[in-house]
Amino acid sequence: MVGAGFAGVECVRRLERKLGADEADVTLVTPFAYQLYLPLLPQVASGVLTPQSIAVSLRRSKKYRTRIIPGGAIGVDLKAKVCVIRTITDEIVDEPYDYIVLAPGSVTRTFDIPGLTDNAFGMKTLAEAAYIRDHVISQLDLADASHDEAERAARLQFVVVGGGYAGTETAACLQKLTHAAVKRYPRIDPALIKWHLIDIAPKLMPELGDKLGSTAQNILTKRGIEISLGTSIAKAGPEEVTFTDGRVVPTRTLIWTAGVVASPLISTLGAETLRGRLVVGADMKMPGQDGVFALGDSAAVPDEAKGEEGAICPPTAQHAMRQGKHVADNVIATLRGGATTPYTHKDLGLVVDLGGRDAVSKPLGIELRGLPAQFAARGYHWAALRTNVAKVRVATNWTLNAIAGDDFVRTGFQARRAAKLKDFEYTNAYLTPEQVRAHVDGTERQD
Repeated sequence: MVGAGFAGVECVRRLERKLGADEADVTLVTPFAYQLYLPLLPQVASGVLTPQSIAVSLRRSKKYRTRIIPGGAIGVDLKAKVCVIRTITDEIVDEPYDYIVLAPGSVTRTFDIPGLTDNAFGMKTLAEAAYIRDHVISQLDLADASHDEAERAARLQFVVVGGGYAGTETAACLQKLTHAAVKRYPRIDPALIKWHLIDIAPKLMPELGDKLGSTAQNILTKRGIEISLGTSIAKAGPEEVTFTDGRVVPTRTLIWTAGVVASPLISTLGAETLRGRLVVGADMKMPGQDGVFALGDSAAVPDEAKGEEGAICPPTAQHAMRQGKHVADNVIATLRGGATTPYTHKDLGLVVDLGGRDAVSKPLGIELRGLPAQFAARGYHWAALRTNVAKVRVATNWTLNAIAGDDFVRTGFQARRAAKLKDFEYTNAYLTPEQVRAHVDGTERQD
């Protein structure tokens, strides 16, 4: 099993429960021995939740028997049935398999924009969320200490790119943080704090529909967030960002959340892809390959529930969790000589937490706003957390934050070393298909 996201963990746990002890050995390849509840990252960045509360340990329970290899899969040789792994000690090892389930997830989608990866932050990992919180609070500290009016104004401008779920929540939650924190900085004029949310699309969160999308946009606009649609980034520098409409915004904070792409691991297979995602059948088996399954953000799983030709499941936690369970059943059926079944799931809708009492949600097609939407959003996230320990931690964090507010603590995380988008996701660690083949051939000759 490759990947410990929603899809990977659900698959592994189901395999453990349904396979006999002597029926198969289960191995999980992941650089971190926890499952990250990705939808709540903006709340970690804003300090509403602690990082530990959304990182669900995979080693906590004694009843599970999966062998965890701490490292990242950097290549797969389908012919030799070998997964090439770079361990956390930087050793490259070959792990043979009979059946492999690929759920390596996704990485932040970037474009060939000058300065983007060198100067932007992402919102895809736990480390990024914790780092961004420190960075945003440090901008208030540095602005408060500065005697240069231009520098002060630049440090208090923040740009978020991406008007989807992640970008909207990130801008909303962090704006709440700075709005509350600036009251503790008497030397800073609150009017200087400016948040920009931009997206190349003509609408904010189009998945919610026109009414709820407009509601969310109105909520954020009333808070003072400047929303620019049909706009993106032309150039990113260390002290300013140039928009495609020609505007130049002096800022030290550019947060890039403009979508995701399949993990680079998929390109090492040399197989057919659709918009970067591995082509699989409705049963999540890879065509023409024995014992290879793929799911989640990295796989183009046909969306049978839509009934539209060519429709594929969106890269959401909702689909990934259900695909994980379904592919486990298909793996077991294959192992036991049975037949696989197609994956079908009707989307249950979206929930968007905008911080405080603000939210918009569309569960089961029902449009909600305000406190009912907030209740639905947090209720859904709370129920989706995999362990009772995680549920208690998150509920406690929410309650404490609602009663006592935020302490605006800056931990000093990597304070002496600047880290940007390119430093967190290690996208340069993967091999090409030719390198994978050469490595496996060389290892076989040595043996």
